[in-house]
Amino acid sequence: MMKKLLTFLLFAALLCGCRQKDTFCIEGNITGAADTVLYLEHLTLGDGIIAIDSIRLKEDGAFCFRKETVGNPEFYRLRIGGQGINLAIDSTETVRIKADIENMSFGYEVEGSSVCDTIHLLSLKLADLERQIRRVSDDRNYTIQERSDMIEQLIRDYKTDVEMEIIQNRYGATYSYFACFQMLGGRLLFNPMNDKNDLAWIRAVANAWDQKYPGCQRTQNLFNIVTEARRNQTPSRKIVLNIDGEKVKELGIIDMTFPDINGTPQTLSNLKGKVILLDFTAFCMEGNQERTLQLRELYNKYHTRGFEIYQVSIDPDRHFWTQRCEHLPWVCVYCEEGLDSDMLKLYQVQELPTYFLIDRNCDLQLRMETTSDIRKAIEALL
Repeated sequence: MMKKLLTFLLFAALLCGCRQKDTFCIEGNITGAADTVLYLEHLTLGDGIIAIDSIRLKEDGAFCFRKETVGNPEFYRLRIGGQGINLAIDSTETVRIKADIENMSFGYEVEGSSVCDTIHLLSLKLADLERQIRRVSDDRNYTIQERSDMIEQLIRDYKTDVEMEIIQNRYGATYSYFACFQMLGGRLLFNPMNDKNDLAWIRAVANAWDQKYPGCQRTQNLFNIVTEARRNQTPSRKIVLNIDGEKVKELGIIDMTFPDINGTPQTLSNLKGKVILLDFTAFCMEGNQERTLQLRELYNKYHTRGFEIYQVSIDPDRHFWTQRCEHLPWVCVYCEEGLDSDMLKLYQVQELPTYFLIDRNCDLQLRMETTSDIRKAIEALL
């Protein structure tokens, strides 16, 4: 009898211990995806996208992921290949997803979470904006300037719609945070660094999150952005660019000087004598981890032969950039002007990342949007 009682008490203690861990569940079915691998990824703030679980789907496409909550809202993604479903978890909840592999990213259904439902709505809105922009861009009945003005108007209308219908009076909502960081072609739609209206909305979200989730990493991230943006919009703040005509002619490039992680000015032309990969990028962009690994491979292979990387970041959050580039071996600098940097205009950078290959004489040799097939070009210049 005593043995049975002890066994019962031990079982009860173990059961209570298990219940102390708050968990969330993401489950559902993805049809047409038999024998494919479904990943559950954590969209972290400081470490990028991290795969935290995976499952090889069977014929019925059923899946179930159960993980511990972290005490504040976090963002996740279900991914098969290049298709993904963005999700947010606020608490101990069960989110159910139904989708077909043919239109997984946009045609899915979500149950059990109004937050995830609104994020789905935002994804559909953004996809529609991209289609409208594509139609305008391809319409040759308008001049380039007219098309540019029409596209900017579409973006303004989209932002107004999101502000009024999604964010307003729901500043503390997880989907309001998500909306503030939507991107279009590598460009943040809300750019508080140079737009006072965008800054006002993000500041409202930051204040609301500080009330609901004081001290959490994402709240601090919002306040870092607000602080940097307010500093950026101070009229007395200027960045002096060296674009002297004679020096451009002598070097074959437009020279630039930006501070590194220690605040030390780093000048591009000081690398003359090396083959340089000039990289305009933002660490907050999706896929940055993969690109960084590609750059590491290039650096490790060619650095001893005279190859260097000069990486210009336009991340909106300087603290985030500092965390991501702290241990990188090449030259990493920070451009506070962000997307409105004169350097982006002078180098005619239309999307991020964009790479330029510069030879040992500081002459611009090649421009590209990816690092594929770059090895032959580097070896030819070395």
